[in-house]
Amino acid sequence: MPLLDVQNLTTRFHTRNGIVHAVEDVSFSLEKGQSLGIVGESGSGKSVTCYSLLGLIPQPPGKIHSGKALFEGTDLLQAKDKELRKIRGKRISMIFQDPMTSLNPYLKISKQLTEPLEIHEGIKGKEALHKAIDALAEVGIPEPEKRIKSYPHEFSGGMRQRVMIAMALITRPEILIADEPTTALDVTVQKQVLDLIKDRQEKLGTAVILVTHDLAVVSQSCDQVNVMYAGRIVESAASDDLFARPRHAYTRALLKSIPSTHEKGDKLYTIPGLPPNLSEPPKSCSFQERNTLGDASQCLTNEAPQLFEVAPKHQVQNCPGCLA
Repeated sequence: MPLLDVQNLTTRFHTRNGIVHAVEDVSFSLEKGQSLGIVGESGSGKSVTCYSLLGLIPQPPGKIHSGKALFEGTDLLQAKDKELRKIRGKRISMIFQDPMTSLNPYLKISKQLTEPLEIHEGIKGKEALHKAIDALAEVGIPEPEKRIKSYPHEFSGGMRQRVMIAMALITRPEILIADEPTTALDVTVQKQVLDLIKDRQEKLGTAVILVTHDLAVVSQSCDQVNVMYAGRIVESAASDDLFARPRHAYTRALLKSIPSTHEKGDKLYTIPGLPPNLSEPPKSCSFQERNTLGDASQCLTNEAPQLFEVAPKHQVQNCPGCLA
């Protein structure tokens, strides 16, 4: 039985300009200790999927229309706030996209690191402070006894991200959701942060959901990959299988867009156009107008494509034009 089983998750935002279909009919599972990558362009529904699981969608305007998210017998989508608060930050933790806006600029790091211990484990005072110092040391913050007294603005971007990781892991969660944890970091710091998450995962046995637009990061870090486009999963496979045999035209386009796959001096491939407006989602293949690597003339025009199993544990949308 999987640690987390998400079935047919649908999240929409009711705005003045209409209903935005942010996530439509998304299903996936996560095993203990597994790393799952969720990839796609900005606006594809990656972050909204994760925020929905933790009850972090502002309601209104957001609304979870349907689906289940079973976490060891508890449906996270139906759980009351009191029940979710016991899980969120304790058993499921999250590293948010921008640590500067996620950390409170008015509070010292000591207060922000000890708070999860006080709320979820009842640990206070010197014991909580010692655990917080140890957490900073584990994520490679130099002189943690001194730095724990600092404010967020006194840390570099990479160090703030380390603080966020320490905060997310201090309660030893069963699932860690990392939402774009390497955004705006230079390549060296990116690797350090990813290695750190991997190290903590191996030592604690934590399952990880890595949300990113960077397929190169996913290839190094994840066992399973879900490729999202226009609020839906268009392809799902084991990491090795996906990178060796990508089936959907969008997956192939993302892989072709990686600079390292080009010869020196070659023109960098870019996906033409923009993703569809999700307040008016197409009732056909949503990638047809941007499909340059398949056969756009064969794309479905009168129905939305559905996932089917093209190989063992490898699912892809059944659009002939995107599979061509």
